[in-house]
Amino acid sequence: MPDDAPDSAKLDDDAVRHVAKLARLDIADTDVHRISEQLTGILAYVSKIAEVDTEGVEPVAHAVPMENVLREDKVGPMLSVEQALQNAPDKEPPFFKVPKVIGGDEDSAG
Repeated sequence: MPDDAPDSAKLDDDAVRHVAKLARLDIADTDVHRISEQLTGILAYVSKIAEVDTEGVEPVAHAVPMENVLREDKVGPMLSVEQALQNAPDKEPPFFKVPKVIGGDEDSAG
């Protein structure tokens, strides 16, 4: 672990395993400690942003001036239900049928 990492920015092996589980990443036990050190180093580096003196700095969303280059959002001609569903692999008019994502047997995010 980097010596300059504040305690709050340290990520132990258990935290790495937990985050990997949430992200559904398969990380070998032999890699967990190395990843823990790398992520702790990254967190320490990012925490240095808090040390920057921002007194009197105007908050902005972008570092350079930006203008909206998107067209105005207008309602235009629409597809009929039949046209929209014509290439759908599975349908039950007027809906697309998709596999269940939340609440299924395979849901292991929790």
